[in-house]
Amino acid sequence: MELNNNKGDGDMKKLLNILTSCFLISLIYLSVNAQESNLTSWTATVQNEFRVIPDITYHQANGMELKVDVYQSRNQDGPAPTFIYYHGGGWVGGSKEANVLRLIPYLEKGWAAVNVQYRLGDVSLAPAAVEDSLCALRWVARNADQYGFDKTRLVVSGNSAGGHLALTTGMIPSEAELDRQCIGNETPKVAAIVNWYGITDVNDLLDGLNQKSYAVRWLGSQPDRNAIASRVSPLSYVRENLPPIISIHGDADPIVPYSHAVQLHQRLSQAEVTNELITVPNGLHGGFPPQEQIRIYSSIFKFLDSNVN
Repeated sequence: MELNNNKGDGDMKKLLNILTSCFLISLIYLSVNAQESNLTSWTATVQNEFRVIPDITYHQANGMELKVDVYQSRNQDGPAPTFIYYHGGGWVGGSKEANVLRLIPYLEKGWAAVNVQYRLGDVSLAPAAVEDSLCALRWVARNADQYGFDKTRLVVSGNSAGGHLALTTGMIPSEAELDRQCIGNETPKVAAIVNWYGITDVNDLLDGLNQKSYAVRWLGSQPDRNAIASRVSPLSYVRENLPPIISIHGDADPIVPYSHAVQLHQRLSQAEVTNELITVPNGLHGGFPPQEQIRIYSSIFKFLDSNVN
């Protein structure tokens, strides 16, 4: 499905159908007891359209095997643009299984999707989640031929803390040496970043008016926590020649301040990086109304169609 201006009404109807399908599937999804069986149930309902390869180990750390799930269209012909997703939860909660529905619009477009697990704060404090996210990107590049990923069209995305991880994955240079524990030596370039209300200034959340408990938990009592927070803040890596970035943020978000998106947008524009900020009026931390979701996804696909070749 391509979203072009000259097909606006038809594309909106297609998009509404996709979002409606997401809602209906979510009702089935939430009726199942455990997250693992949720994934199995969802897989069974779409097995005729999509191939799902769950729980592939991409990295080991702290004695833990970290997994990704791969989703592909059964009609895939050749390397496909690939959507890499990092879940939210303040780096201390959440799971990849609970975010399967966020992949559906991209699967409907014929993309492949990779849903990523990473170490949460109770397993390892910052910057572990950032390191894992970079390793997941490297795994995708290293296994592109086996799974049909198009290495020239890798798009990273996430919501909240996952938005932060998508930003750091696409923005952090190899010189930062946060990927030293990753297998292989590939340095894949991200084609675009889709940031859903992600944190851009971690230091801002550690103290003062914007202090958030999830950020305090993720950094813990490390004596160099402020230096680590700067090292994992997307604003620290704004420069020329970054991938195109589109951000979505509610201007009344109580969890991640809207100012984070505004600052990122301003800094990227100053550096002449292609970017767009979609503001949701009176929007909170996700859960946007259906008409806003339609507007958002229409803008995302238009942005990707223009910038991911």
